[in-house]
Amino acid sequence: MKWHRRARHALAHSLRVRLVALFLLLALAMAAVFVGGMQYALSIGWRDAARPLVMDYVDKLAADMGSPPSVERAQALVDRLPLRVTISGPLVNWRSHPNIPDYGQHWRDSSRWDQEEHLLERKTLDGHRIQFALSSTAWNDRPRYIGWVTLSLLLLFTAMAYRRVRRLLRPLDDIRAGALRFGAGDFTQPIAVRHTHHPDELGELAITINTMAADIQQMLDAKRSLLLAISHELRSPLTRARLNTELLPETEELQASRDALLRDLALMRDLATDLLESERLSARHAALHCEPVDLNALAQEVMGSLEQAVQQDIATDLPTLQLDPARMRLLLRNLLDNALRHSVEASQPPMLRISAAAQGGVELSVRDFGAGVPTEQLPNLAQAFYRPDAARTRDDGGVGLGLYLCKLVALAHGGSFTIANASPGLVITVTLPPTNPSHTT
Repeated sequence: MKWHRRARHALAHSLRVRLVALFLLLALAMAAVFVGGMQYALSIGWRDAARPLVMDYVDKLAADMGSPPSVERAQALVDRLPLRVTISGPLVNWRSHPNIPDYGQHWRDSSRWDQEEHLLERKTLDGHRIQFALSSTAWNDRPRYIGWVTLSLLLLFTAMAYRRVRRLLRPLDDIRAGALRFGAGDFTQPIAVRHTHHPDELGELAITINTMAADIQQMLDAKRSLLLAISHELRSPLTRARLNTELLPETEELQASRDALLRDLALMRDLATDLLESERLSARHAALHCEPVDLNALAQEVMGSLEQAVQQDIATDLPTLQLDPARMRLLLRNLLDNALRHSVEASQPPMLRISAAAQGGVELSVRDFGAGVPTEQLPNLAQAFYRPDAARTRDDGGVGLGLYLCKLVALAHGGSFTIANASPGLVITVTLPPTNPSHTT
């Protein structure tokens, strides 16, 4: 990216750069107004006061040269004052600075020359004309020097302004970092506030965001505690209800009602179990019981417990990873159950692929060959209780926690979880890193 593109990007996205640019433009505008005002004031002073004095002084200089003008006196005047003198006439023709061009014709023809000709030019009685002009020798280097000094000071003041603005807006970096932490679910470290006793506007904003984060954390903790309590307390009455249902007489009249009640109780039991597991896995420090796991053997175990066949493409040289076998078994079971549920009318059974990934990791994917889902629904499939087809029954579509739990298991192991259309069907890919995530135990 070229420098002008970087400058435009910084000007469009950096508040510091925009503030410094604003201050710089304001300083330049103030300087222009000041210089313009001073020039106008000096022009008024020149017209009203200095101009008559200069005219009188030029008359005296011309008189001191005599008639006809004396070259010696003119040279002494040039040596004493920063002037250029040109004498032209019938007897004397002399220029103090012959290497410097005289007044150009364009200057003679201008309206300013018409206005100032009588100020810097005098005619003697013997027909000589004396022209005075300020010598440019003393001014050749000074404007350049003044220009460099002015530019250096301007750059210095700009750097000081940028440093000051950066220091003033430094709390914005802390606020941004804190917002990112809060968005990721980390509420343990609040945003640092400078001058807590007398905070400025940015300090008050940080305090407000910290208060909001604390309220959100309390609501999330309350929601998690409620779900855990409800899920835990439901398990005992569900177990008793299931036991009482199984003790019912297995008569022909009661068999249908007995089976339906057992299915509903099993669904409620699975829902309570999934809620408990999802809340455990969604915590920042998910408690994983990791050990060396052979994914090939684990996959064969899970596929052996299924009632339907599954295609497989599993590499034989998979690395042994430190994983939680119970959670990985849950992930594989949910992914395969979801694929089988959507492959009832498919032309072929689902496909399970496990292969070695880059840097010692493992990539696991499950594809079904069903109808798939609309593209706009893909980001929502791994959300809790989301069901793409609202018209489906729970027997067909589950409760919407299966893929959500799979995503939590993958993330708890430090991996990734993606869903994509495979045309036909869906492919769900889980990538597991070669090392343990820092929060596993």
